[in-house]
Amino acid sequence: MPILKRELELSPPGIFKLEHDFPWWVAQTRSRQDKALARYLLPLEVPYYLPCREHRARRAGRTFTSYLPLFPGYVFFRGLAAQRQAAMKSNLVVHILQVRDQALLSRELSQIRRLQEAGADLLPWADLVPGDLISVRDGPFKGYTGAVLRSQGRLRLLVSISMLRQNVAVEFERDVIAPTRADSMNRHKDCSAAAS
Repeated sequence: MPILKRELELSPPGIFKLEHDFPWWVAQTRSRQDKALARYLLPLEVPYYLPCREHRARRAGRTFTSYLPLFPGYVFFRGLAAQRQAAMKSNLVVHILQVRDQALLSRELSQIRRLQEAGADLLPWADLVPGDLISVRDGPFKGYTGAVLRSQGRLRLLVSISMLRQNVAVEFERDVIAPTRADSMNRHKDCSAAAS
């Protein structure tokens, strides 16, 4: 599969200056469909922001550069009922999360954008606590799942054999593990899904 060129991360450029009566929403997308949703929203002129980071990988002696979403599975967009409905019609959205504190989200997203424009190297850093369900997303153990176990200040993946009630722990680099989709959903249970 070829690596695609960098796509437009936000539209329009003045998205942060839109009126306050044009609220923010957070679209939770189907797996790996965040960029597809942004491409879908662009010609419909639905304002969106999909912050991405540069990722370099070496394969077969060559360096490849790709642009990965900072918040995989989520696209921030603004609008009223018509824009929410347009996002839902894409068939790429699982839920639309209502933003309770509009000013706070706008401030935080604006800060991320300013950091990007200043050339900062942003890395996603999920807050993992003991018991969180995680999966290995890169390397030879890609796809392995388990729960977080902290031991002597180190982050470990706990893998269980339920039938035997036995566990084993293995240590991974922090950047190759991520919360599972189900655990990510539980973190947002206080946000209400807005159906349009």
